[in-house]
Amino acid sequence: MAVAARLAGFLTRKGISYRELPIGQALNEDASVMASGLPPEDFIRGTLLIDINGVVMAVHGFDSSLDLDAVQQLTGRRLQPLTARQGGRLFADCDPGFQPPIGAAYDIPVLVDEDVLQVGRALMTAGNDHTLIELEGRALRLALAGARGGHLVIRGQGNDKRESLTLEEVADKLQKLYRLPPMPALALRILKLTANTEATARELAELIEFDPSLTAQIMRYARSALFNYPGQITSVQEAVTRVLGFDRVAHIALGIASVRAFDVPRHGMLGMDSFWRHSLYCAFLCQRMATWCDADKGLSYLCGLLHNFGLLLVGHLFPAEFDELNKLREANPEASMHSLEVQVFGAGNDQDILAVGHGAIGGILHRLWQLPDPVVKAAGMHQQSGYHGEHDQYVLMVQLANGLLKERGIGDEFNPDDLPALAAALGLDDAALAALGADIDGVAGELDALAASLSS
Repeated sequence: MAVAARLAGFLTRKGISYRELPIGQALNEDASVMASGLPPEDFIRGTLLIDINGVVMAVHGFDSSLDLDAVQQLTGRRLQPLTARQGGRLFADCDPGFQPPIGAAYDIPVLVDEDVLQVGRALMTAGNDHTLIELEGRALRLALAGARGGHLVIRGQGNDKRESLTLEEVADKLQKLYRLPPMPALALRILKLTANTEATARELAELIEFDPSLTAQIMRYARSALFNYPGQITSVQEAVTRVLGFDRVAHIALGIASVRAFDVPRHGMLGMDSFWRHSLYCAFLCQRMATWCDADKGLSYLCGLLHNFGLLLVGHLFPAEFDELNKLREANPEASMHSLEVQVFGAGNDQDILAVGHGAIGGILHRLWQLPDPVVKAAGMHQQSGYHGEHDQYVLMVQLANGLLKERGIGDEFNPDDLPALAAALGLDDAALAALGADIDGVAGELDALAASLSS
């Protein structure tokens, strides 16, 4: 029989018409698509997933890859891909690897990507290595009747067959395989100065004034309407003593100087322009939260400012992949950054180490640069929801700040967060959330102007 028995029986019982398309014998489903000579975008496939509650089939475009974070958001389940051997047992009348994406024919619950439900026709494997079938759009929707629909995929090419690594292995591989940028000399001198409890405002000012560009940026910051200082500011030392304070100036200078280690494009949703805008807003909010959370204001500000440095490192080391990631980010606003990074990285050549996400990569870099532990944790764990551990207060502040910024289109992630839960974990209530939102709106103009000056 050209079509698997259970599939044929199901389609017949439902009165669903289809057309058989014989092809040359193929080694696998991918090869069968190529052998057909038909557009890959016209094909759909079924990916089998499993958790402790059982198996489901996710039906999606052949040239798309599942976003497991989106699947979890839709179902509330942490589903993982089923092994080929396990899947074969469920499709006893099919050739291995050629299971048709009609789960109902095999009594398997189905999730279907919303894009599939809009197609005018669909091509798919018929359960063997030498036949495809074609269903018109209406017939496909009948075959998928009862399936749960939603957005399930990352739009674009990808490869999700990767093995996970520990962070220790990632750090070891990063240092062995790539020439990681050292902390710039000026940033290192600023960091050493901040570690000296006897350091003075004059010493900090003199260090900054060695660099005319950094001096201009610190002065611009001090004169901004963010601080509404009524008098004239004519030197960095005055900016330190009268307006900004030692810690804030040191942290701003450290951030500006450190960014010089990276060569990253300015434009795009992940470019340097967007990076600075996101970082300044996040730093502002973290410092604002510190007052309510009884956290160190200076460290809170620095955590917000530097939490996304891993993204810069990725762009610096892998410009071509970073460009692809930038495009995927724009095409998939509802997808998590971790899902997009898994799609771009991990396709061999040891780049799978970057599939752990830019947060973990940033934390590793901060550790190598000997930044304070809360800054390391905030960078390394800000992509990990539900984190509980060392310095989790600073991680939560960054996560809550990012969640508030998502609502305003600021940052690199736009999938929704549970803001009340994040706030509650920090001991903040709805009134505090509203106040933080009002704070953002009140300083938006000034922060935007400062971000523009830093990235130019």
